[in-house]
Amino acid sequence: MQDDPQSLVSVEWLAEHLNDPGLRLLDASWHMAATCRDPRAEFDSRRIPGAQFFDIDAVSDSGSDLPHMAPPPEVFAAHMRRLGIGPDDQVVVYDDADTHSAARAWWTFRLMGHERVAMLDGGLKAWTAAGHDLAHAEPRLRDPVDYTPSPRPALVRDAAQVEVASRDGGEQIVDARSPERFRGEAPEPRPGLRAGHIPQARNVPVGRLYDDSGRMKPLPELRAAFEEAGVDLSRPVITSCGSGITAASLSLALERLGHRATALYDGSWAEWGADSNLKIATGDA
Repeated sequence: MQDDPQSLVSVEWLAEHLNDPGLRLLDASWHMAATCRDPRAEFDSRRIPGAQFFDIDAVSDSGSDLPHMAPPPEVFAAHMRRLGIGPDDQVVVYDDADTHSAARAWWTFRLMGHERVAMLDGGLKAWTAAGHDLAHAEPRLRDPVDYTPSPRPALVRDAAQVEVASRDGGEQIVDARSPERFRGEAPEPRPGLRAGHIPQARNVPVGRLYDDSGRMKPLPELRAAFEEAGVDLSRPVITSCGSGITAASLSLALERLGHRATALYDGSWAEWGADSNLKIATGDA
């Protein structure tokens, strides 16, 4: 039984609805550079039937020097038209990535006002483990359709807003990076970044949200992960990580817990760690 079919769907649900005329399936895999994996090449070789590729780096703000920042509405709309996705379509995003990057695609759709979007629980691995077929031939392109986003700026925060939250505590900051990176004990994978975390932030490593199969944990375990980190789920939360990818898993988990006052710090540590004018903290929260 699914806890929240509006934001997370099972392999069984997808198999039943795969041929629905209003379903649009997207592979949103994204990998850290150190893995040397090419998500587009992997998609071209094996994917769930009917899927198209959602390129997180391309569906972004090309005018920013930060990685994969949220796209301007007109850029998002152009990609949706190319993919043949309409504003009323049911979108399901999945990945084959340790970063659980489909959650970032889910958040991007939500930011653009697209409510009918869900992530496939367990991603491609869960699909293949259930014995379902994969497609290998050239994906069929859909006819372009009109798409007009309805952006929801309340779902995103910039550095200035996060600095205020860090100082006055009006919004809690929750960081999805590993404990070692959060404490400043491990080097950052991106060169030139300081080690540590945003002052007053709490740490809920993204791995706490998923089980060994890659499925998101049950609601009681998600709630415990946040509460054990000192997060008050009755108060607003800003999610953060290295570059805005795994922070989206925090946002999705909070959505499943019924937490609506959640925003994502899009620049995350790629921005904060590079700016010497912004204060940092080290050690435990």
